Amino acid sequence: MQPLLSRRAALATVPALALGWGISRALPAGAQERYLDIRPGSAFRPITIAVTNFGGDAEQGAKLSGVIGNDFKRSTFLQPTDPSTFPEQNVDPDAPNLAAWKATNAQFVLTGKSTRAGDGKLNTEFRLWDLAAGAQIAGQQYATEASNARRVAHIVADAVFTRVTGEKGFFDSRVVFVDETGSAEKRKKRLAIMDQDGFNTKYLTRGEDLVVTPRFAPSGQEVAYMSFGQDEPKVFILNFETGQRESVGNFPGMTFAPRFSPDGQRLAMSLAQGAASNIYALNLGSKGQTQLTNSNAIDTSPCYSPDGSQMVFESDRGGTQQIYVMSASGGEARRISFAEGRYSTPVWSPKGDLIAFTRQKSSSFAIGVMKPDGSGERVLTEGFHNEGPTWAPNGLYVMFFRDPGGNAGSKIYMVDIFGRGEFLVPTPSFASDPNWGPLQG
Repeated sequence: MQPLLSRRAALATVPALALGWGISRALPAGAQERYLDIRPGSAFRPITIAVTNFGGDAEQGAKLSGVIGNDFKRSTFLQPTDPSTFPEQNVDPDAPNLAAWKATNAQFVLTGKSTRAGDGKLNTEFRLWDLAAGAQIAGQQYATEASNARRVAHIVADAVFTRVTGEKGFFDSRVVFVDETGSAEKRKKRLAIMDQDGFNTKYLTRGEDLVVTPRFAPSGQEVAYMSFGQDEPKVFILNFETGQRESVGNFPGMTFAPRFSPDGQRLAMSLAQGAASNIYALNLGSKGQTQLTNSNAIDTSPCYSPDGSQMVFESDRGGTQQIYVMSASGGEARRISFAEGRYSTPVWSPKGDLIAFTRQKSSSFAIGVMKPDGSGERVLTEGFHNEGPTWAPNGLYVMFFRDPGGNAGSKIYMVDIFGRGEFLVPTPSFASDPNWGPLQG
């Protein structure tokens, strides 16, 4: 089977810019030394980039440019410039007038074109120009079915984001969530999946049973979720590509769907035992369970570290709901949350450097991050009622849902890890329980 996207040829290669986490790198000849400083407390200024209309097929070109520009607007770190300031409107994608562009406030210019081949395929290429260096610094060509144009745009945006910031992209990724319709008393909840920008929503369940807390598998092809029907709550694993659904088992007292281990071989879950709840690991091959905590408290919301060696979870073993870290095989746990309030829903960053959480203090709900040892805690957004953080695949952004109460219904939002930009993620109706998947293969 032919892959969805086939790369044709790199258009250019040059050394990386000094545009990462304040770390200087080799610069192209003639480039000025500068970087994108996104550290907390820094005098942050986003990198400006002009996204020109892609040439070739006018309709497809406009669509591609629009998607890429929207991606950058929501990235916080890249800022598209106003098209009314462009010195040329019909840009030659192979040879823009760089001298004219240098007079604008753009630091980079993105050009490209999209044409249809004789077999109906869409050929898309882009070129990224550094105005300080006066040269092209990146480029790529892709061939795909025309129906995949939006995904090509996300892949181009990822390539540019990585080239400019030195960080991995996140645009070519998907989010599973719970779509909610109907009144608060008769809310219908369906499992759904969408692109990270809120487009291409597809429904995965029909709404006969209540579904909650979907969790992506590391492969990005499956999702685990909880379903509440007539019997006890069940955990299912659904394959997106085949539509095949497998029941993992009945788990009375479970309130959150289990999370996959990084290798996809195990599920971490919390099971109620009387007034207490403990953490277990379920081997998906043998279906054997291993108990990891043994307390009279409520231990729940387990999540593996990206290397699979540790596990973070919430527990009230100290009297209030707090965050703890232990070995993935169980054993002694250490508390890492100490600020005022109750902590819940901890999730380890895919980079391993941070843990996101929900913190409740009185009627205020904060989404925040801290280091795995509990230091460096900072709040990204606060209000009523924020919950359920989930990480972008590059570890630079967090999605969550906000329910203002009443009949308003919840919505999904995203924020960068420094709290500099917060954006609503458009969904067809009310939405909750987002879970961000990996970059698509």
